[in-house]
Amino acid sequence: MAAMPSRTPAKRKPSPNTSAPNSQPKATRPFAPGYGLADDEKGLLSWTWVAEKMSGCRTFWVATVHPSNRPHIMPVWGVWVDDAFYFSTGRKSRKGRNLAANPACTVTNDDGEEAVIVEGSAEEVKDAAALEGVAAAYKKKYKMDPRGMGEPIFVVCPRTVFGFIEESFPKSATRWRMGK
Repeated sequence: MAAMPSRTPAKRKPSPNTSAPNSQPKATRPFAPGYGLADDEKGLLSWTWVAEKMSGCRTFWVATVHPSNRPHIMPVWGVWVDDAFYFSTGRKSRKGRNLAANPACTVTNDDGEEAVIVEGSAEEVKDAAALEGVAAAYKKKYKMDPRGMGEPIFVVCPRTVFGFIEESFPKSATRWRMGK
């Protein structure tokens, strides 16, 4: 299949499959004064852990910004394909209208005990081969093809990702920055 377009600063070109990531971004500690985070790299989470958590999640939360600067958050179905998150929403939905005005968004899995937070920008996917790959991932996961709804499918290529495991928080708190 053809490669999916990527909007990450590192210019990675994900292909539409759910195999191992193309590259491993460098894990660091997030800046979180007062939270007692470890000073060393021991216990940092792997990028593979992120892919596993995002691939295994059924329902995600997508936060967008209303044109009046109010936050808006809603649950969505989606798929993690080669280091990017894909989801569909109605063009006239609040999410769709928010993304048309401001593509900045945050996506999280549904597990507060083993959380992944993805910050990036959503862009409508138009490439037919990319849409075919995303549809295959949706069919495998949800037994449906999002193209059948006739609404846009978006990709969120991460800029910054955070990962936390509650029971080991001070040592597991991890941040990945793409292209930096």
